Amino acid sequence: MPPKLGILAGGGILPARLIEHCNAIGRAHYVVALDGHCDAATVQNVPHDWFRIGAAGAILAALHREGAADLVMVGRIHRPRIRDLRLDAKGWLILARIWRRFFAGDDGLLRAVASVLEDEGFHVRGIHEVMDSVLASVGALGRVQPDADAQRDIAEGVRAARDLGRRDVGQAVIVQGGRLIAQESAKGTDELLKRSAGLLSGVGGVLVKMRKPQQDRRIDLPAIGPDTVRRAAEIGLRGIAIEAGHALVLDLPEVVRLADDAGLFLFGIAADDI
Repeated sequence: MPPKLGILAGGGILPARLIEHCNAIGRAHYVVALDGHCDAATVQNVPHDWFRIGAAGAILAALHREGAADLVMVGRIHRPRIRDLRLDAKGWLILARIWRRFFAGDDGLLRAVASVLEDEGFHVRGIHEVMDSVLASVGALGRVQPDADAQRDIAEGVRAARDLGRRDVGQAVIVQGGRLIAQESAKGTDELLKRSAGLLSGVGGVLVKMRKPQQDRRIDLPAIGPDTVRRAAEIGLRGIAIEAGHALVLDLPEVVRLADDAGLFLFGIAADDI
């Protein structure tokens, strides 16, 4: 039996899916529900406590008290301003240690947080290590296949997303007609899709989402879900391409159904093709 899992839960549906998986396989778990980020419905009837992000000492004490050995950081977290963190004494000590990373990109900051957690005696795991069925596979995930024009857009999107990732800015770009239309900011993929609605010319365009080249696979893997597909269809994209084996697909059957109904392709990019 695997050790008890501590789940540091932000927003979105992924924490709930992880909890459902733990329940299905009988794995003991305890949830640190991050106030202002985690959805209340996620932790109904689940062993949990609510914490503000700045309450580092209380969070670590609770995880030790509950006997969590493995930890997964999962779900959306909007980076707060320092003055809004309301740090406890342990939080100030941690901030002093990771001060420079706090003002860097998300990848650098999250790796610093993971390092702190491991120094506290926990094993930080990627969600794919706990439930590997969430990773995208190679090739078309639904009925629709990208044509030659879309494949060219995908290739340009891979190049642009890799460049964006190296700068630790974001993971996703939108390409149309071989031209970069927009790239993800710290506000995330939903904001990218909304912003791109007025930038596309006619029908077409591809959302490409890749992990950052330097990214720690245990944290912040690129992800798509039903809402991603709905918004992509609303703005007239032709499809979505993600990195196979390194990107998460949330609610795969529903994602595929929505894409097929909208006539969008979903495509897992093989590592050998990158």
